[in-house]
Amino acid sequence: MERDLTWRIESVPYNDERARAMRRELDADLGARYDGFHGDEPEERRRARARALATHADQIVATLIALAGDTPAGHVIVRRLGDQWEIKRLVVVTAFRGLGIARGLMAAALDAARDDGARRVILQTGLQQPESIALYSSLGFTRIPVYEPYVETMPRSVCFARDL
Repeated sequence: MERDLTWRIESVPYNDERARAMRRELDADLGARYDGFHGDEPEERRRARARALATHADQIVATLIALAGDTPAGHVIVRRLGDQWEIKRLVVVTAFRGLGIARGLMAAALDAARDDGARRVILQTGLQQPESIALYSSLGFTRIPVYEPYVETMPRSVCFARDL
């Protein structure tokens, strides 16, 4: 099957089924990457990490998906985290990597944050995601200290910020 090399970005509701499917795909990928990364830890710490990573519909500024034809190819969220704007849940389906979709989604996410009043955006990733670290660095993001809500449960996070 030949993949569609053209794609577009759409803004969708947070609970859009295509967006939800993309987040499930990301969860599966991250689960595989981080399996055993946190070692043998108490269940309460795992639950606390899940709470820190959770996104809630009332925080969402924008949910964006990339579509190749009608096929979901990528996803990103912009949320308000206190008085900051945070980029979350960036994923591009393996079959559609290398087409510039992640960069396109990031540009659209930055625009959405800017349109909502942001002068700066932050994001959190991890050591097991070197391609993400490379992408964010190439887009002008700079490393910052780990921020809440990740300090306690993911102190080895790799966090970034970018002024708009």
